[in-house]
Formats: sequence, C-alpha cells, structure tokens
Amino acid sequence: MKRKYFWMVGLLLVLVLALAACGGGSNTAASPADAVAAAEGELNLPDTVDPQTVAQIKDRADVVVFDVREQYEYDEAHIPGVTLIPLGDLPNRLSEIPTDKTVIMTCRSGNRSGQATDFLRQNGYTNVHNMAGGIVAWQQAGLPVEQ
Repeated sequence: MKRKYFWMVGLLLVLVLALAACGGGSNTAASPADAVAAAEGELNLPDTVDPQTVAQIKDRADVVVFDVREQYEYDEAHIPGVTLIPLGDLPNRLSEIPTDKTVIMTCRSGNRSGQATDFLRQNGYTNVHNMAGGIVAWQQAGLPVEQ
C-alpha cells in the first residue's frame, strides 16, 4: 500500500512541475490588442513580442525592426521594411541601432534575435525587444514577406 501511495504522490509531483514549467510564470509576449491600445502613445512592450504586434507597430516612426539572419536567409524571405544586420556583424554596427526608438530584433526562429537583444541590453540599450518565433512565426501567421 505504501508503494502505491508514494508512486501516486510522485506522479502528482511530476504533473504539477510539468504544468508549472509549461504554463506557469508570466506571459512576456504582448498581444495585438496591447499594441493597438499603445499605437497612439508611447509603446510599453514586454521583452518578447509576437509577430502580430510587430506587424501592427513596425511602420511607426518610433519603431525600427532588424533582422539578424544571414544575407541568403534574408534574400529568401523577410519582413517588409526590416533592416538586415547579421548577428556576427552586430558588434561592429552598433552605431546603426537607434537609442531613441523602439528596437525589435528578429531572425528565423527567435533564437539569434534573442541573443542580439541580450547583447544590445548588455551594451546599454533599454528599449529593445525580441520577436517570438522569428520569420517562421511571421509566415505561419499569414503576414506578408518580401523576397
């Protein structure tokens, strides 16, 4: 009987931990509704924003979107109006990243742009954000691309 009890407690503990890991914590991606509400004033975005939010705000004068993929990836498909700065070139091109605008970094899946976002924050940038899911999520959302 004790074995069955310990087995059930262990299973319950694993389930609770799994749920906490998958759904616990705060949601750091801004919703499109948040962006629309903020579209008329100063943006107050979380660290990570979703593609729909980026689509709604990317053409604002106070927003700049950078793609940190390689040239050949950019040539295949990119977000209209995005500026290419490959991740490896970023340290040498910091002067091209504005400090007085909202900066959004993107890549293929969100990994390299997350690294770029972290790097920029370590170098004093405070209004820089990562687009969740990169161009893959952008295209899955049916948003337009250029080639």
